[in-house]
Amino acid sequence: MPLNVPNLLTWLRVIAIPLLLALYYVPAGWMTMHERNLAATVLFTAAAITDWLDGYLARRLNQQSAFGAFLDPVADKLMVAAALMLLVELDRTNAFVAAIIVGREIAISALREWMAKVGEAKSVAVNFLGKLKTTFQMIAIPLLLYGEPIGAWFDPQRVGTWLIYLAAALTLASMVYYLKLASPRAFREG
Repeated sequence: MPLNVPNLLTWLRVIAIPLLLALYYVPAGWMTMHERNLAATVLFTAAAITDWLDGYLARRLNQQSAFGAFLDPVADKLMVAAALMLLVELDRTNAFVAAIIVGREIAISALREWMAKVGEAKSVAVNFLGKLKTTFQMIAIPLLLYGEPIGAWFDPQRVGTWLIYLAAALTLASMVYYLKLASPRAFREG
């Protein structure tokens, strides 16, 4: 495993997962709910930024590695899954939406692994629909983590809820798209 800046950023994202969860499990006297929400929002947003940054730096510094290519999407999926479970527990999103998003991630990861095994990984490479889904998730989750009105006019909970529903719809659409791409090979394997 090459230890370079992109991989270090990815590892920091993995380390952020238990920290995000711990914010809501520390004793009540240590932090107010507002402080927890704010810290969780900042932590998740920083992790989302490192997701973009590690890929950019890997390309820019020519530090791409097989390990980094493996760990980066795993870190992303774990971070999103942990945040969604937390949001369900906090009653800021529903379990159905979380199950759609997490279930799709597991299914498509398995599909990509199988397609790579049969030599057709490029046919299920990340596309625009998947990137759009990720963008909506990465905006919705911090809004839902914060969850408190900002001033008299902006309700992050409401906006985050609409965006997470949109992300769930895009999640289903992208899953159907990827399954369609893989179906010719699946029928040949019979």
